[in-house]
Amino acid sequence: MRRTFSLGALALLLSGSALVPAIAESSRAATTNDAVAVATPSSEIQGPSNDVAIREADSESVPPETLIKQAPSTPIAPAPKPAPRVVQVSQGTASWYGPGFFGNRTANGETYRPGTLTAAHRTLPFGTRVRVTNLNNGRNTVVRINDRGPFVGNRVIDLGHGAAQEVGLVSSGLAPVRLEVLQ
Repeated sequence: MRRTFSLGALALLLSGSALVPAIAESSRAATTNDAVAVATPSSEIQGPSNDVAIREADSESVPPETLIKQAPSTPIAPAPKPAPRVVQVSQGTASWYGPGFFGNRTANGETYRPGTLTAAHRTLPFGTRVRVTNLNNGRNTVVRINDRGPFVGNRVIDLGHGAAQEVGLVSSGLAPVRLEVLQ
């Protein structure tokens, strides 16, 4: 058999609990024209350190310690990062390495994976960031040096698979490039 309770019966059941004063207070505040959100003393609502009260409490309304606080609605954008500074520029021929080396260790100990924006250089320190620009098509990308090489001909840099795709070097295999070492 299905049982239903009226609101009056529910109020009688809850009359001994601490919820009734809070429910009554919030329903009374919600029916007035100057309604504010009310927090019960047992629930602590904390906002960011730069909280702003929803409105000032006057003498006939809710005490200020029960007002819910909220953050300002204006979003604050992070400061823009300064453009990296170019410390050295050179030109030469670039090549790329890929499928035959996937899974091998690079000179700095990392595992070489497909699609990486990394490169091999003979002398630059590991972790150096270099902007590589393909002079045939103007496309560029920033790579991180994590390997040594190339040791063939007059090549200046050996790009990882992902970097070679970014600058359009995969189909040709070799291309003239400009290297800009970034700080």
